Order: sequence, then structure tokens, then C-alpha cells
Amino acid sequence: MLFRNETRPASDFDPDNLPYYNPEIDRRVCFITGGNSGIGFYTVLHLYIHGFIIYVGGRSKQKTESAFREIRNQAKIRRGKLTLRQLDQQYLGDLKFVHLDLLDLKSVCNAVVQFKTREKYLNLLVHNAGIMAVPYSKTKDDFEIQLQTNYISPFLITDRLVNLMEHPDVKDPRIVYVSSIGHRFAVLPINLGFDFPYKPNILFTFLRYGHAKTAGIHMAKTIAKRHPTILSVSVHPGFVMNTNLFSHFTRLPFIGTLFWIFFQLFGFFFGVSNEEGSYSTLKCGVSNDLNRDEDNGKYFATFGVETTPSRIAEKDQYSLDDWGWTVSELQRRGFQITN
Repeated sequence: MLFRNETRPASDFDPDNLPYYNPEIDRRVCFITGGNSGIGFYTVLHLYIHGFIIYVGGRSKQKTESAFREIRNQAKIRRGKLTLRQLDQQYLGDLKFVHLDLLDLKSVCNAVVQFKTREKYLNLLVHNAGIMAVPYSKTKDDFEIQLQTNYISPFLITDRLVNLMEHPDVKDPRIVYVSSIGHRFAVLPINLGFDFPYKPNILFTFLRYGHAKTAGIHMAKTIAKRHPTILSVSVHPGFVMNTNLFSHFTRLPFIGTLFWIFFQLFGFFFGVSNEEGSYSTLKCGVSNDLNRDEDNGKYFATFGVETTPSRIAEKDQYSLDDWGWTVSELQRRGFQITN
């Protein structure tokens, strides 16, 4: 079945049960893309409440700073319900902005340089930002737009930051790639350079999306093997229907309203909220229930439940093929890959 084991399961996961860190004693640093809205917003909120120093990569400083204000306010409200004893054992982290445009690989490299001038190590890397179901187009780096946003840029970020995760002061380093159940739209092992530049967009956009998200799963699996001291996993957050991912379809003339109604009904019966959608990332990024010896390279579905990805995503040879193609294409554009 296309969606086996990835629909909404029952869950007893509670982010309040995740470990809390005192930044003055055990400083945990996170770099996350797309943390100002959707599931990324709640991922950042919970990491902040649990004491992480969080660098949010995004294009708009104004929007990100606005999200920071709301995150701080939400944290204050939630902490207002705690006892004095609980407050004594829980510490807030910090929120920092890094300018990052995933559609521009030079911006990606500049963002990493910004981060490295401010931090010497990294505990948690979360590839959260993504786009879906957009019309065919190419970026200035000559990659298909969904492929670059959902895979190429995360690949380059990982290459540039992975050495900071192997720093001797880093405890329990982890990489979480936010994939999607939509990776199952990749039904054939096609070279990533073949990007389906066809119409109608309503069909081929999902094929492009599926291959990009499958490549991200391949990346997480390969990082787990090349850097076994880092726990590297991919996750499906669940059917989160009220994000901006479907904005292209809901804004279409005439039929956009029908798409909006369909997404709302589907979300009502099968979906999870934005906050619940962050739980798979939080569990895989912070929970002590996972460890690199047993869980490296795995794929987790809604609420962080371990499951099996598609046949194409699971096969090691396809992972190696994607890795080799990506390294070659990036180096051809002047971006040397060292890890």
C-alpha cells in the first residue's frame, strides 16, 4: 500500500517528557531551516523550552523575528502553568536568526559561514524547510526548484556543518531530515537529473516532489554510514494539511476552492496539527529512546513511530547513486564536497 503504516497512529508521545538542558551547564546548539512557521515553528518552540540554542535559517529576518516574539510569548504562557519546582529544573534556550535562501547555493554557503563565526560546534541539525506541488522551474543554480529546496541545499548544508558535529565537545549529535509520505510518489529509480519538465503540473509536480524527498531519505541513510558517530534519520511528520505546502493549489482560479475544501476534510479525518507534526522531529532529535547504534539511518513516521520507507528509498544502491550524482553536480557548479 502507498501509505502503509504512515497514517495517523495512536501515540502517547509527550514532548514535556523530553530531557531539559541548562544552557549554562550543557549547551546544546541546533541549526534548523524553515523554523518560523508551520511544524518548524513548534519544533523551535519546544527546543527553546527545553534549553536549546537555536539558529533559524530563513529568508526574512522580519518574519523570523516576529515568530521569535510569538515563540517567547508561547513559552511564557506554557511555563506559567508549571510549579516552582518544575521551573527550577527547566531552562529556556535562545533564538537566533541566520539569513538563508535555499534557492541560492551561495546564500547557503554564506549562512554556514555566518553560523561558524558564532559557534564552534553543533548538536542538532534539522532540515525542516520544504516546498511542494509548485510548477516546474529552475533555480539560478540550474536545479529543479523542488529538488534544490528539498534536497540539494540540505545536502550542501550537511556537508558544510557535519565536521562541527564531530567536535569532541559535542554530545549525542543528530541530523533529522523532514521528508514526507509523498516520497512514495517516486515509483521508479530515475536519475535525479531527470526532472519531469512536463504538463499537467498537477501530475508531474508530485513526481518531482517524490524524487526530491526520496533523495533526502537517501542522504540521511548515507550520512549514517559515512559518519556513524552522528545519529542521522529521516521523518514523516504526518498529514499536516494547514501549512503553506498546498498554497499553489488552493490559489488556483476556480478549482482552488475545491482543493481547499478537500484538504480541510482530509485533514479533519486523517491529519495532525502543526504542533503534532513537530513531534516526529522532536522525538528523533532529542529523545533518549533513540541511539545511533540501533537507529542510525532509519525512517520514522507520525509521532516518531519507526516504519519502513518505500522500496526505492530503502535500497542502498539507489542511495549511493544519488550521492554520487549530487557530489558530481555540485562540484561541476564550483561547490566542493569534502565529507
